[in-house]
Amino acid sequence: MSDSVIIIPTYNEIENVERMTRTIMAFEKDFHLLFVDDNSPDGTAEKIEELQKEFPNRIHLEKRQGKMGLGTAYIHGFKTSINKGYDYIFEMDCDFSHNPDDLIRLYNACATEGADLSIGSRYCKGGKVKNWPLKRVLMSYFASVYVRIILLISIKDTTAGFKCYRRIVLETINLDAIPFKGYAFQICMKYAAVLHKFKIVEVPITFIDREYGVSKMSSGIFKEAFFGVWKMKKMKL
Repeated sequence: MSDSVIIIPTYNEIENVERMTRTIMAFEKDFHLLFVDDNSPDGTAEKIEELQKEFPNRIHLEKRQGKMGLGTAYIHGFKTSINKGYDYIFEMDCDFSHNPDDLIRLYNACATEGADLSIGSRYCKGGKVKNWPLKRVLMSYFASVYVRIILLISIKDTTAGFKCYRRIVLETINLDAIPFKGYAFQICMKYAAVLHKFKIVEVPITFIDREYGVSKMSSGIFKEAFFGVWKMKKMKL
């Protein structure tokens, strides 16, 4: 059995899911995949089921009844991954904004270099963003600055969603206390890891805007993050 599983939430990712799967399955490192699909109407789950037949025991699929948010998808995936006994548990998008080639760098940061949580970072030294309009780059960057000031943490890319956790991190954090669904979820998980004094490293990546499919970003997600950081300071994580 592999020691590593990559959790990928999906909703209408039919253009990306097969290409992402085949890319990861071709790596020398034996990564497993856990898709959490929120009842995609475009056939994403059905495509994953076809791929399961081709790659038995390496691809897992959890199907949910509807669109319930990124945060709840990851928590569902975390609990499933812990129960299956994986030592290294990843978060990753399906749309290739996260380059699969960076997975081994995140893995090595934890497995051989001693980190408890490695973050694929756009804003640490060497990190980059491609194909985003300047307005979105500035909004994302200064959102991270805002979070660092409010929560008093030093992580440069506070909203990053490309990460590798040691299992002990997810077993320690009070996952049931986290109510957030979007960027606030990503912030809260990092903040909880800081509070529990886990070793966190940022690995520079180049983030590339999706080529296929539709972004899930919304004003509601942004507002949740903006106000959510104040709630986090009072939460028992």
